[in-house]
Amino acid sequence: MIVVVDERTTVTEGYASWFDREGISACGLAPGEFESWVSAVSEQDIRSVEAFLLGDCGNRAALAKIIRRRSTTAAVIAMNENRSLEETLDLFAAGVDDVVRKPIHVREIIARVKAIRRRATGAPDYTDVGEMRVFFDGRDPEVKGEVLQLPRRERRILEYLVSNRGCRINKTQIFNSVYGLFSEDIDENVVESHISKLRKRLRHRLGYDPIDSKRYLGYRLVVDAPEKTGEACAQSSFTQDADALLGRSELFAKDPVV
Repeated sequence: MIVVVDERTTVTEGYASWFDREGISACGLAPGEFESWVSAVSEQDIRSVEAFLLGDCGNRAALAKIIRRRSTTAAVIAMNENRSLEETLDLFAAGVDDVVRKPIHVREIIARVKAIRRRATGAPDYTDVGEMRVFFDGRDPEVKGEVLQLPRRERRILEYLVSNRGCRINKTQIFNSVYGLFSEDIDENVVESHISKLRKRLRHRLGYDPIDSKRYLGYRLVVDAPEKTGEACAQSSFTQDADALLGRSELFAKDPVV
């Protein structure tokens, strides 16, 4: 998800629409409401944001500092209409990762976000998982060396599962990553439909279901085929599920019903 901040509604709505056409969820906020939101948003929700795009704001450097206090992994990109060395230096000092000159195409912004995240993690723009190669630059994955064409939502879900491989992720986390935090007009249960279709496509190519699901715990990517997994792997899966369930129990215990 990408959050666009600008004083002009036409700009925020325009960029949100353009990103959506590229299969990237995005939302637009005015500077005032953004400052209130980013200061109060939960840790789980802030992790769903891949990048912040700062347009015309009177206090962009201050907003960048607030973002950096909440997130060290999301890319922060500022857009300038006029060149100003002093302003550019101030933005970099505040924690901005990149400053670009408008107009700029959303595909270039997406490419810059991916490049920033790659440099931060030292990772390539793809990950090999078993017999799959999953890309993070908009390309369809390869399964057994052949391209598997996927609808954009299913491709984004697969990318998110790969990014969190080895961990259980729930429906809400997937929904926030794929559709964004402000998609109130879309039912969260749509995730189940997308995952069901994705599992069928992958099962057809791989010969087994690579997505393991557990009620109340969520989804987890399975790297190897069932016949390749042994007792140690099964024990590891049991331990991960137990840890996930314990974590959820502790979360509920911290927020008792009154």
